[in-house]
Amino acid sequence: MKIGIVVPFSWSYWGGVVEHAEHQADALRRRGHDVKVLMGNDPPGKFTRFLHPRSGRHGALPDGIIPVGRSVVVPANGSLPNIVLSPRSVGRIRRILEEEQFDVVHLHEPMTPAICVAAMALAKCPIVVTHHAHGNLGWMGPALHFWGFLMDRVDARIAVSPMAEQSAARWLPGDYRVIPNGVLTPEHADPADRDHAVVFIGRHDPRKGLPTLLRAWPRIHAATGARLRLIGTDPMQYRLLHARLRFDEAGIDVLGIVPNEVRTHELARAKASVTPALGGESFGLVLAEAFACATPAVASDIPGYAAVAVPEAAMLVPPNDPGALADAVIDLLSDEERRTEMGRAARAHALANYGWDDIARRLEETYIDVTA
Repeated sequence: MKIGIVVPFSWSYWGGVVEHAEHQADALRRRGHDVKVLMGNDPPGKFTRFLHPRSGRHGALPDGIIPVGRSVVVPANGSLPNIVLSPRSVGRIRRILEEEQFDVVHLHEPMTPAICVAAMALAKCPIVVTHHAHGNLGWMGPALHFWGFLMDRVDARIAVSPMAEQSAARWLPGDYRVIPNGVLTPEHADPADRDHAVVFIGRHDPRKGLPTLLRAWPRIHAATGARLRLIGTDPMQYRLLHARLRFDEAGIDVLGIVPNEVRTHELARAKASVTPALGGESFGLVLAEAFACATPAVASDIPGYAAVAVPEAAMLVPPNDPGALADAVIDLLSDEERRTEMGRAARAHALANYGWDDIARRLEETYIDVTA
């Protein structure tokens, strides 16, 4: 089957939906399908630096990704996604759809302009969509007014979690299949003999809760001597945050945006993952990634994370509470036997629920249904 995956964001700037689409494509290819991913790309240069204040990945695009235009930063749902809004991208989508002749197109966050909306309008094959976001989604009101009628062309709707389904159904009532995000699962992962470090993975968006962690960190470091590895946080934005909060930087390493292999390696070597998001998360992808590496987590007790976490593998704390966060991390690092047992439980939970091969099988069943 020839499958086109459409993502309204830029490959150049890491995000959960971008990563989801890349892994989805790889997993479907392993099942024998011909898959292309249509998304934005921001090549290096002065214009990209003008449009995007943070650093990104600007190397050669991987095989199977077709760029459709530059992106701009658009505040949405407590985050700062990089969305392709160029009118020229509509013509590119038209040309790609005509040239590729996909059997099915799969749109992520389908109501997001410009390329997902263009794909809904122009595709001449069955359309599958996946909704990721959780929250009020107030921007959906204007979107429905102008191009909501295009959702009538959709043949199957997927949500990555019950929270994402509820958020989407508020604006777009209908039948949804819940198919969760998947994670890369290393062949081997041992929770014992780890580096004395904890990992934070996330962009410097307000809802990710990095300031909460940085306020808690001096106490954690003083009590445990552990190091904090920050992944996905732009170094310049980190410096600005430090200038504002004036926290003690002892034991902090800022790695910035790194390839998937490096992120997996860091998770597989750390003693714990710390995820203090404030809300707006429809699915605890960073928790599932840590679990796949046999790494237990300390995370905020928000619906998207609680749906992924199990008590055997994670400790949940109130969001935006540096004291509670520090207590939980210190508690976890102070009991190595318990931490190791939690790592093994985390790995088992991830293998049973979030393996990409099983998720690709469920997506394939959906594609077969809509193309029958």
